[in-house]
Amino acid sequence: MLAHVVLGVGGFLMAFPFLWQIIMSLSTNSQVRSVVPTFWPGTLQWHNYVDVFAQLPFLPQLGVSVTITVIRTVAQIVLCTLAGYAFARMRFRGRNLLLGLVLSILLVPSQVYLLSQYQIVQSLGWLNTIPGIVAPGLFSAFGTFLMRTAFLNLPNELEEAARIDGANPWQIFWRVMVPLVRSNMSVLAITTVLFSWNELLWPLVVTTYADLQPLAAGLATLSGSVTVDYPVVMAASLMATAPVLIAFILLQRRVIDGIASSGLK
Repeated sequence: MLAHVVLGVGGFLMAFPFLWQIIMSLSTNSQVRSVVPTFWPGTLQWHNYVDVFAQLPFLPQLGVSVTITVIRTVAQIVLCTLAGYAFARMRFRGRNLLLGLVLSILLVPSQVYLLSQYQIVQSLGWLNTIPGIVAPGLFSAFGTFLMRTAFLNLPNELEEAARIDGANPWQIFWRVMVPLVRSNMSVLAITTVLFSWNELLWPLVVTTYADLQPLAAGLATLSGSVTVDYPVVMAASLMATAPVLIAFILLQRRVIDGIASSGLK
């Protein structure tokens, strides 16, 4: 009984910020700014959600966010899985040096090469375009390291048995190895979706038109320099969170199984 009480209290404390955000989205701006917190508004302000569409091109930005997230997730699964398999299972000259260069990206903050990325995108004429937003996230050193570790943990006997049966290198990779690392690919997909959906700095740098910005960048523009309509900001944040939250609820078991099997913490 005590364990249930402790877990219930812990669960409520973890969910309280989300519940408080819902309450704020249904309050007036004066109630949000009041010194004494208003834990329940007298009249629910549902028009705050309608005001989001008046102050923000929500649907176009939602489409941009979905497009960017899907392209990056598919690209990272394909490219990082291939790179991870090459570094883990194939022998070629300069492999360790190339792997070290790839992993060294993890040691450098992304802001360091922000200017060089901008210059490349500008020279390609990709400013204010989806390719310009997507390009830096098509490949990641973290994803390569994650998939390399997954392939290293598989026994060599699997490849040897496939070779004896006459399988070529591509058949070994696609039919034998890839099915065994699907849980790790799920983890890579989850992390990529969260990163792409929440990315803020890069879209703000390469886009100046509101209709071409993803939701994360659009939400940042709701905070004015003089006044901030907090209920509308909270409502927009909830609406932006809803697609990822729904996807997590539908795929909850697969998400948990993938993270548990990969050892990611």
